[in-house]
Amino acid sequence: MNARPGPVFLPGASTGTAPAGGPLLSGRKLLVIGGGQQAYGLPDAPIGIGRAISVLAAREGARVAVADIDPAAARRTAEMITGEGNPGEAFTADGADDASVAGLIAGVLTRLGGLDGLVMSLGIASGDHLAGTPASEWDRVMAVNVRSHFLGCKHALPAMPPGGSIVLISSTAARVPTTSDAPAYVASKAALDGLRAAAGREAAPRGIRVNVVMPGLIDTSLGRLATLARPDRAGTPIPLQRQGTAWDIAHTVVFLLSDKAAYITGQTIAVDGGLSGLP
Repeated sequence: MNARPGPVFLPGASTGTAPAGGPLLSGRKLLVIGGGQQAYGLPDAPIGIGRAISVLAAREGARVAVADIDPAAARRTAEMITGEGNPGEAFTADGADDASVAGLIAGVLTRLGGLDGLVMSLGIASGDHLAGTPASEWDRVMAVNVRSHFLGCKHALPAMPPGGSIVLISSTAARVPTTSDAPAYVASKAALDGLRAAAGREAAPRGIRVNVVMPGLIDTSLGRLATLARPDRAGTPIPLQRQGTAWDIAHTVVFLLSDKAAYITGQTIAVDGGLSGLP
């Protein structure tokens, strides 16, 4: 009978001896898959979630690798990071393709010299209710929204040291039927909760944490497009009486990537102004 591995203790983080101040992610090496952004032709498009996470993490001391299927979008985020005097690298990858993600992780390890954190911030919506969702579109949504997150976990976990952190970006659509007309999207976001549990259990003995952040109605380009298509979305009763911003999500993600969250794993955290928790 094999003995269970002993507990992993992180020096400073769990003992109260870590410095109280300073950048939250100083010295961390982070990969954000889905860190680019599409404006979709909207004037003055607000910053997207993946881009906000990348920029804020760099401000907090991380060396950030930004990956996106759109090379120009990844480069633009990296340029925003380096324009503020922080280290940023751009990569091109298809998050839903096994070989592409494996190559991405290998490239990040070579260029950054390691990997302490992974954020999966990519997703699409397609279809019109059950009857208007072709099987091919269902499969495409599942590939981008679920398989990509699985592949990121699969290839990143073996490369991460104790103290590493993975954050998957989901949506309150998994709990609140504000987008019930897009069943593939709803189902894919709900699936991330199962992946969180499986990956978190596998990673925990190595001292690596896996959590999900679940944004609510957030003012992004996609959010604005959704409101244009369904104007009643803007009237969704949010207890805090405003839509969120990508920065609201980024601050939560950066916290979960940091040693400040050293005892938080296996959790799904809603950042939604009370939408899912205050009926």
